Amino acid sequence: MSLFQKILLLLVIIGGLNWGIYGIWAFDAVGWLFGGSLGWLARAVFILVGLAAIALIPTLFMSKPPENRDAQ
Repeated sequence: MSLFQKILLLLVIIGGLNWGIYGIWAFDAVGWLFGGSLGWLARAVFILVGLAAIALIPTLFMSKPPENRDAQ
């Protein structure tokens, strides 16, 4: 897994945790941390999480991860 994919996965995990917190306690953690759900910084985080999820969609259809030939 490349560094880029790890960053994308981290963003998706943050989004998933935020949804879980919101579902259990009706508390928007990202909005709280970044100045409210309608603040520009919170909206930027929401957009990045959404783009990360979209960018990870092709990994669902990969049959197996590519081999790392430099690791020999």
